Formats: sequence, structure tokens, C-alpha cells
Amino acid sequence: MSSFIDRLIRAAKLDVNLYEEVEADKKAMGQAVGVVILSSVAAGVGSLVTAGLNGLIIGTVGALIGWFIWAYVTYFVGTKMLPEPQTKADYGELLRTIGFSSSPGLLRILGIIPFLSSIIFVVCGIWMLVAMVIAVRQALDYKSTLRAVGVCIIGWIIQMALFWIIFSLLGGFGAQPAGA
Repeated sequence: MSSFIDRLIRAAKLDVNLYEEVEADKKAMGQAVGVVILSSVAAGVGSLVTAGLNGLIIGTVGALIGWFIWAYVTYFVGTKMLPEPQTKADYGELLRTIGFSSSPGLLRILGIIPFLSSIIFVVCGIWMLVAMVIAVRQALDYKSTLRAVGVCIIGWIIQMALFWIIFSLLGGFGAQPAGA
């Protein structure tokens, strides 16, 4: 357990060596899943006042699905569309590194403090994005941080479009419950 906590802290500190370590450690997949789940639950708890219990459950499941989609899209964009000559990666490497980039999100549990909620979520979101860029740069063996930023932006746009399509097909985004 201490190595897991150590990895969480190192990931949050944006330790490049940690991202290289989990990229190479195929046994770290369970830990990466754990980081994503803990970060998602922390966000749900931090927003219980506004989102309620359903928000916690849907948010956690949505975060897991989003992690898989974003990692796959990032893998595809980073290795097929925008690779550097030395780029060599597999989907699992992206899942592990991107999973650990969610570690700053654990602090979103502090969102239960009413007057700090918005600030905490914004700071954690930016921190997680920076961690994601580092994770992508390391997993894809990029020399260019700017290229990693571009891959993250493209991946995020595609993921959001896919979520929009899915939610639209399921009646989300403004659908009223029956009898409302």
C-alpha cells in the first residue's frame, strides 16, 4: 500500500520519473484504475451538495468510461497522427500514465467546503491537465511538450464530442424526467 500512496504523491508532484515508472510497469494497471476511481469518488463527494448521490455514482462511472476513451483517443492521435520518430507506445502505457495523472483530483473531496468548492475544482482541473500533458509526453516518448499539449487537446475535443453524442442519444443534456 505504501508504494501506491508514494506513487499517488509523486504523480501529484508531477514527477516525470513516476510517469516513466508506471509506463513500464504493467502491474500498475490496478493502481491506475484505483487512482481514477478514488479521484472520481473524491469529485463526487466534493460535489454532493450540488449533484447528490446520483451525481456521485454517474460521475464515477462516467470518469472510468472517459478515462478509457481519452486514453484510446490519445493513443491513436499520439501514435498514428502525431508521432515523433522515437514514439513507441501501447494502449496500456497510456491507460497507466493517464490514470495516475488523475491523482491531483483526490483533493476535490475538499469541495464539500462550500466557499472553496469552485476554486478547488478549478485548481484541481488545471493541475490534472498539466499532469496529463506530462503523462502523455512520457508515455509517447515525446521530446516536445507542445506536441503532448496538442495531443491532449485533440483527445479532449474528441472525447467531449463522443460524450455529447452518447448523452444526446440517451436523452441527456436537458431531458426532463417523466412527470416533471
